[in-house]
Amino acid sequence: MKKNLYVTLSILLLSTGILLPQIKPESFYIGKKAVIDKTALSSNPSSNSITDIIVVGDTVWLGMGTGVSLSTDRGTSWTNFAGTIAFGSESISAIGYYKGTFWAATAYDKNTSDGTVQTGSGIRFTTDNGKSWNIIKQPVDADSDSVVVYGIDTLKALPVTVPEQNLIFDITFTHGTIWIATFAGGVRRAPIDSLIANHNYRWKRVILPTDNLDSIKPTDTLNFSYNVRNNLNFEGFSILAINDSTIYAGTAGGLNVTTDADSMYPSWRKFTHTNENNPISGNWVTALGYNNTDNTIWAGTWKANGESEFYAVSFSSDGGANWKTTLDQQKVYNFGIEGNQIIAPSDAGAFRTSDKGKDWILPNSIIDQSTKISILTQSFYSAAFQGNSVWLGSGDGLARIDESGAMWQGNWKVYFASQPLSSSSDNTYAYPNPFNPRTDILKIKYTTNGSEQVTIRILDFSMHIVKTIIQNATRGNPIHVIDSPSGTIDYWDGTDQAGNMVPNGVYFYRVDAGSQKPVYGKILVLH
Repeated sequence: MKKNLYVTLSILLLSTGILLPQIKPESFYIGKKAVIDKTALSSNPSSNSITDIIVVGDTVWLGMGTGVSLSTDRGTSWTNFAGTIAFGSESISAIGYYKGTFWAATAYDKNTSDGTVQTGSGIRFTTDNGKSWNIIKQPVDADSDSVVVYGIDTLKALPVTVPEQNLIFDITFTHGTIWIATFAGGVRRAPIDSLIANHNYRWKRVILPTDNLDSIKPTDTLNFSYNVRNNLNFEGFSILAINDSTIYAGTAGGLNVTTDADSMYPSWRKFTHTNENNPISGNWVTALGYNNTDNTIWAGTWKANGESEFYAVSFSSDGGANWKTTLDQQKVYNFGIEGNQIIAPSDAGAFRTSDKGKDWILPNSIIDQSTKISILTQSFYSAAFQGNSVWLGSGDGLARIDESGAMWQGNWKVYFASQPLSSSSDNTYAYPNPFNPRTDILKIKYTTNGSEQVTIRILDFSMHIVKTIIQNATRGNPIHVIDSPSGTIDYWDGTDQAGNMVPNGVYFYRVDAGSQKPVYGKILVLH
């Protein structure tokens, strides 16, 4: 199931020359951080950064900026595993579900002398809905793994011995086998039973065509070196099993398909933007989905290095021999598919079609009719169907619509993970943080002592006023719909007093509430 990339608001330039979506962390708090019991039943997930969603009957699993959350009653209540021994503060880079077992790949940002490096930290799996978890170490090679056998050939190979930049971006399953797409480690597979019995089991490297080959088979005479650093088509970003023999693997260099995945040495055919008459839009394949109603493969195909490549969704109804493109110039992160309904979460919204991409419809304003809390971002990372309900995951929270018939028509429920604040006046935080004004709205949470006149100002690093958000506004009573016993929320759109978007940097906010002592918070703005 596609993780939705540790995707997103910021990007990291890698040595390969392509841009890798930054894994989006759970918003962090600069200064005081409230502590909650992450394992107790809650009415909300514990994170507002929802990177992936898996629905199985009445059960909903969420992969998030921090940890995973589980609901077994269609979202009425949630069990949150962030902060537990199994997950700690790890981010989730991919999730998967296979025959009653839930799998979650984890990662974190490691500080090094050269800066921050995204680092894989393994896989957690549970066979009992989270009552117990098992931890598998991040798949790496031994120093001696300098050759790899493929069919009749023994190829030189560069061992990947460290977890840095070795992130698992996607997980899929065939009969008895788990497959993963990793950036620095390429595509790998392992027998599930062996992996469960031995958590240090050595994963097998899956050999794909090099950048200059369109196909490989085990009877070919090959003389290349298996080095992920030198071939974009070895850098895994998405993987999807259609059945036990057919797998699609998306990389930074194209889309590969095998129809003999159950063999020791699968043959692969590669589709790129330049090697087909009706090609994919771009060689960087970030997401994959399959519609088993009409046997159509869907791919988020981004611009990699080719000048003629472009961002779009590419889809094929004949196994990849011919591709059509739709949603031109949109960066799609994931797919939600049910029958003829396709949802493509993207930077510009959750696009939805029922006619194979001829027409796409975005949801209207997503507002919880009860709490009045809104999803205020255009960026969506995940989607799933559950009967007549549709789930959407974003960096601004989780939303569910119970549809009454027409597409996007019905009642929305917004799940907003909000750390409780004490009644003291020195408790406040802002979310999301870091904050990208181009895609998100900043939420500032604070407390009041009953009904108060509140002023909130944004300040730059020199403590000069950048913008006054509200001035002498009444807060702490039902006049303001986001007032609650756990705190009040106001918003900043990232602009200054003149309406111009502020540049990157560190900012502060100041909350003056009645006669209370002013409280401050810090904001990191990153476009």
